[in-house]
Amino acid sequence: QVQLVESGGGLVQAGGSLRLSCAASGRTFSSYTMGWFRQAPGKEREFVVAISKFGVSTYYADSVKGRFTISRDNAKGTVYLQMNSLKPEDTALYYCAASLASWTNFVSGYDYWGQGTQVTVSS
Repeated sequence: QVQLVESGGGLVQAGGSLRLSCAASGRTFSSYTMGWFRQAPGKEREFVVAISKFGVSTYYADSVKGRFTISRDNAKGTVYLQMNSLKPEDTALYYCAASLASWTNFVSGYDYWGQGTQVTVSS
């Protein structure tokens, strides 16, 4: 069991930057593959990026590759999402998620979820 709390969301102008944080508590943080997902009103939840248990491997959705960067600090039990060159289409509720699987980019593959943090990008 792990509890996840996201923070860092807000309102920014197109082209701006924002850094999201996800603080984890519970079992050993390094036991989990971590991912970020996002969901806009009327749309399905979509995969954004995942990072392996020790931060060696990352995988980004094509829509954010080159603009977003995921990182984790297992000592602090925190995963980050640095978001640069933000676009209006990035507007969504962003969720942090944890999976006991060795690797997954599917919603169904994640076991624990945060409550989400809103990111709004104005044009």
